Amino acid sequence: MSEQELNSYRLTSLEEPTDEMLAQIMHEAAEDAKQKSEEAHKRFFAELYEMAKQVTAKK
Repeated sequence: MSEQELNSYRLTSLEEPTDEMLAQIMHEAAEDAKQKSEEAHKRFFAELYEMAKQVTAKK
């Protein structure tokens, strides 16, 4: 399936996705979720590290 075909699909009550379309949609959603999770994880620990540096600098 081409990217153009996948991008032209819209969820409606009149048309259901093919198994191939649904698999591709779910794959892309999973990749996006994984990327966002990794970015949030990195930001969290960067902020935690900065807070720890500030606390130890005040001692």
